Amino acid sequence: MAYVINLTNGSQLATVEDGTIDQSTSLKLVGKNYAGYGEIQNENFVHLLENFSSANQPAGPLSGQIWFDSSSKKLKFYDGTKFRTTGGAEVSSTQPVGLTTGDFWWDTGNNQLYAQNSDGGFVLIGPQSIGDTVTAMVTAQIRDNAQNNRTIIKGTVEDSVVFIISPTEFTIDATDPTNVITGFDVVRQGLTLRNTTSGTDGVTSGAFRFHGTATNSDKLNGLPASDYALAGAATFTSVVRFADSGFTVGDANDLAVFIDTSGSGDEGVIENTVGQKIRFKVKSSAGVTTEPFHVQSAGLIPTATTSFDLGDTNFKFRNVHATSFIGLATNATNLQVGSNFRTGDVSATNNTVAVRDSSGNLSANIFNGISTQARYADLAEKYATDKNYPVGTLMMIGGEAEATACENGKGICIGVISTKPAYLMNSEAEGQAVALVGRVPVRITGPVNKGEAVFVADNGTASVDGKGNMIAIALESNDRHEETLVECILKL
Repeated sequence: MAYVINLTNGSQLATVEDGTIDQSTSLKLVGKNYAGYGEIQNENFVHLLENFSSANQPAGPLSGQIWFDSSSKKLKFYDGTKFRTTGGAEVSSTQPVGLTTGDFWWDTGNNQLYAQNSDGGFVLIGPQSIGDTVTAMVTAQIRDNAQNNRTIIKGTVEDSVVFIISPTEFTIDATDPTNVITGFDVVRQGLTLRNTTSGTDGVTSGAFRFHGTATNSDKLNGLPASDYALAGAATFTSVVRFADSGFTVGDANDLAVFIDTSGSGDEGVIENTVGQKIRFKVKSSAGVTTEPFHVQSAGLIPTATTSFDLGDTNFKFRNVHATSFIGLATNATNLQVGSNFRTGDVSATNNTVAVRDSSGNLSANIFNGISTQARYADLAEKYATDKNYPVGTLMMIGGEAEATACENGKGICIGVISTKPAYLMNSEAEGQAVALVGRVPVRITGPVNKGEAVFVADNGTASVDGKGNMIAIALESNDRHEETLVECILKL
């Protein structure tokens, strides 16, 4: 009879059948009458005695299970989701998850101790500095050049002083090397950045900068405010020059004016970076603003039809070069045919050029000519299908629409889904082109020899087994056993 194993809370853990072993937990649970159970039972006791000591956590842990992590030398317990350290801090280089309020985390990357607060975040306990160097706001005393002690605050990162805060201005005593602070000679009242020495007149050399917004400034890059133009009321009294990169106009840099140096020479460019066109507006002699044209990707486009001219009677363009002209030309209303000029007509009128009517039809009494060839090899007709079938599928009448895939013993095959019909009947109808006559690729399952008869199989495929109706003759051989498209001539 099977053993039913229950947890302490009474819920069923596992059912162990007779003569079997259950390994769903970290221990092997032995069924009744299992041969050689002694070794397994003793190993279970040993594993419990050593608390599953291993560098890897035990498989199939249960809530409350204890594990000695031999890699970290820590005793851990399983909380139903993960193994947690029973005492001391969680040790990792990344912020752990699953801890509770008051739990400690030792950050091995920075050698700092954190405690988890009630909000689920971590509060730094210490040390404040990261690593082996000093990174902190440090209070210090240094001597000025009058041998007076000055109390300052040093903003220090990895033992390097980035800035000094002082209530007074003074010059550091540089005669004592132990009193010197690298990058500083004069400490100003307030905050002084590194490399802002007396010789730079308040301009910081190197990369040390204030990054943010200042409500006011005495100078900008060492120059007084009077040397700068205001963005809202700029006035220039001399030629203004821009680099080849040019300038932009608009809140989103909508229009760019620049010099393109990528070609054979410098070329001026006006480019819209936002929108689809560049518009041109001109004021007339009467003071009325008009917009005669705009430039877009398609070319030069007027803003209204038949409203604006290109040139006039007094000022003409010399030559106009184009591939084609679309529109009415006053001196080209007829088409030259040989030595004669013919007009166009939608009806079958003598000595006129045949023109399609409003329905797209072309009228003539007789069409004379010879069609020498067709590009493709089958005659097809469109049929509505119950779904979109791949090329080569055998089709029959049926399904939810007009046609569906052939099934052996059901219906009559009407044709095969065509890829490129030479002639397509009912071309404006919805559906797929079904080849009725000619040569077309056919979905054939199994080997086939050139010249063999091909018969209807299942799922719209064909084979040479002769069980269904014959539909085609193979025009090529194929030795593959899986489904393959084989060129065939239809024999429906």
